[in-house]
Amino acid sequence: MHTVMRIAFTCPYARPVTHPRVARLATALTLATAVTALAACSGEQPAVWQQPPTPVSEQTPAPSPPAAEITLAFAGDVHFTGRTLALLKNPGKAFGPYATQLRAADFAMVNLETPVTDRGSEQPKEFHFRAPTTSYAAIQAAGIDLVSIANNHTLDYGQIGLLDTLDSARAAGMPAVGAGLNTTEAYAPYLVTVKGVRLAVLGMSQVHDLKEQWKPTATRPGVAMAFDRKLATAAVKQARAQADVVIVFMHWGTEGQACPNGEQKSFARLMADNGADLVLGTHAHVLLADGFVDDTYVHYGLGNFLWYSESKSTDTGLLTVTIRDGKVKTRKFVPGVVSNNGQPKPVTGDALRAVQTRLDQAARCTGLATEPAA
Repeated sequence: MHTVMRIAFTCPYARPVTHPRVARLATALTLATAVTALAACSGEQPAVWQQPPTPVSEQTPAPSPPAAEITLAFAGDVHFTGRTLALLKNPGKAFGPYATQLRAADFAMVNLETPVTDRGSEQPKEFHFRAPTTSYAAIQAAGIDLVSIANNHTLDYGQIGLLDTLDSARAAGMPAVGAGLNTTEAYAPYLVTVKGVRLAVLGMSQVHDLKEQWKPTATRPGVAMAFDRKLATAAVKQARAQADVVIVFMHWGTEGQACPNGEQKSFARLMADNGADLVLGTHAHVLLADGFVDDTYVHYGLGNFLWYSESKSTDTGLLTVTIRDGKVKTRKFVPGVVSNNGQPKPVTGDALRAVQTRLDQAARCTGLATEPAA
C-alpha cells in the first residue's frame, strides 16, 4: 500500500448527523479553535478552495528522482451487491483474470459504485446500493490502490452511509477520493509517490441526480461535483502544484450512449487547460473511446467492470497507460465481457472482434486527437 498524503480541513460544528468521529473531533478542539471554526462555518454555501498550511512535521520530503516510466491501470464501475455479493466468499479471486494485470501495474484504480454501510435511509431515487466492509479485502487483493467514491450512489443511504464508507475505508487501509466531510476534503487530491513519480488524483461527479442535495458545503459531507467549475478548477490547479502527474477520475456521461456529451467534452477541455494530464471516467454502462486534448489523455468511458446485474452492455475492459516524463506515452485497452456472475473476463476470437468493432465506432464521435500534440 502506498503512503497516503491527503490534505484536508474538517469543520466539526453544525454537523447534520451524529457520528462518533464528529464527537471526537469536537472534544479535541480548544475553546479558541472552536470560536474560529464557528466563524468559518456559519454559511451553508460551498467554501472557496484554500490550501491549508502544512505543519512542519507533515511537509512532503523532497522527491526522489522520477523513474524512467511507470504503468497505471484503470477500470470502470465496481459493485459488491446482487449477484456479485457471492464473489466475496473468495475475495482473493473476486476480480477474476483481470487481477493479474491490475497487480502488475504500478498503480491501479476503479470506481466503487456503492456506499459501504449497513445503516442509513434510502434517498429519493430509483436505485439504491450498499456493500459490506469485506468489499475492501477483494479490492485490495486485486492490487487496486485507490477507489473513487465520487458517483451517484455514494449517498444512496444518506450522510450516515457516506460517513460509514469513509470510516470503513480508513479502517481497512483503502484510500478513497472524491467525497469527504466538507467541501475542502471532498475536493482534496489523493497524493502518492510511485517509483519517484508524484501522482495527484481527483475524483468528481457530473451526474445531475440530487446534485444539489449531495454536494458538500463547509459543514456538510458530500461528493465533489464537477458542476462547480470554480472549485473543480481550483482543485486541479492545487493538484498540479503538488504533483508530476495529475489524474482526474470522473463519473459522467449519458447512460447507454457511446458518444460523449457536451458537458463531458467541455469539462475535459477545462481540466486539460488547468493542468490535468489524464481525464477519464465511468457511468454510462457502455464503453466510450479515448484520445488527446492537446497533450492531455482523455478516456470518456470505461464501462461496467464488476457488475451486480444486467445492464445496457456487457462490454468491459482494463486500460493500462505508460507514463514517461509526466505524460501518457502508450496506452492499451484489454477488452472483456461482464460474465453471468458479474465478474469481468477478457475475451478472444469473435467476441474480441465484436467489442473492438463497437470501440472503433465510439472513437468516431470523441472529437479527440489520436495522438498528443507535438
